[in-house]
Amino acid sequence: MARGDAPRDSYHLVGISFFILGLGTLLPWNFFITAIPYFQVRLAGAGNSTARILSTNHTGSEDAFNFNNWVTLLSQLPLLLFTLLNSFLYQCVPETVRILGSLLAILMLFALTAALVKVDMSPGPFFSITMASVCFINSFSAVLQGSLFGQLGTMPSTYSTLFLSGQGLAGIFAALAMLLSMASGVDAETSALGYFITPCVGILMSIVCYLSLPHLKFARYYLANKSSQAQAQELETKAELLQSGQFFNPICCFLLFNIMDWLGRSLTSYFLWPDEDSRLLPLLVCLRFLFVPLFMLCHVPQRSRLPILFPQDAYFITFMLLFAVSNGYLVSLTMCLAPRQVLPHEREVAGALMTFFLALGLSCGASLSFLFKALL
Repeated sequence: MARGDAPRDSYHLVGISFFILGLGTLLPWNFFITAIPYFQVRLAGAGNSTARILSTNHTGSEDAFNFNNWVTLLSQLPLLLFTLLNSFLYQCVPETVRILGSLLAILMLFALTAALVKVDMSPGPFFSITMASVCFINSFSAVLQGSLFGQLGTMPSTYSTLFLSGQGLAGIFAALAMLLSMASGVDAETSALGYFITPCVGILMSIVCYLSLPHLKFARYYLANKSSQAQAQELETKAELLQSGQFFNPICCFLLFNIMDWLGRSLTSYFLWPDEDSRLLPLLVCLRFLFVPLFMLCHVPQRSRLPILFPQDAYFITFMLLFAVSNGYLVSLTMCLAPRQVLPHEREVAGALMTFFLALGLSCGASLSFLFKALL
């Protein structure tokens, strides 16, 4: 809630800045995971000079490296570790260093990913470099998002919603960019290079927005006497569930998910239900476990154990709609309600614990992905 003597957010510049910061924090990772066809082609040994890269119809049938599983695991474990570490870093590392340092590090790592488009490399070394980039990108993302949520904890909850909405829009932007790249008709290297350079521009915009905050009176008012709070971070983990049709995955798995996830996040701007004292909230969170068997019983090619109970794509799309909107809404809801559950001087510790256990759950899910894949 805004303080009575707070200045106005002139032209909504602070709100726009946090929206862009939300967009910039998840834009690189969303571009990374929506480029899975590119990485699969490179790991199949096709070579960047002959592969159709982002416009490929590659189905992942030669996934000798278990790329999706390793990406999921090696993205969540660093998030878990550095989310916990960030609760200690705030005491000895200045906030500006944590935020700007993380943004610059992610920028350099993604620039490396873009540069590798032009480098011919055998699958083994390319896989190792890519996995190392995954680890480092998510390590810095954990520090970045934890630090930014600490800032947002001192401001009206509207700004947390704007930040989360920006993160949701990052997924939509990445999915649309992938579709445009697939349909552009330009040569493979130019398409991939342009695709990976785009999030670098988003990071630069985020850096500019962060540097502008101290010059805005509204931001100074809330951040000057900040009592260091840390709230939960947004983690987006996606897996390729279906492999039929060239445009099905980018539209139904990425674009559809991110649009509905963004919609779910935005709903908390209008209402917060159920409230923090309701037993319905943890029940709704637990009920989302039902999506795991539902997705596994959909039509997924190359399976040998589980039956297909939902053969039509309409089932998968329906499940994805419900899964995405519930994900966005419940994540945003818990972020907004969490500070109300503890005393003001306990919010920093509570935020750090929330972030840790969220990352722990995602890490467990990433580890179980190997089992789920084997069960198919």
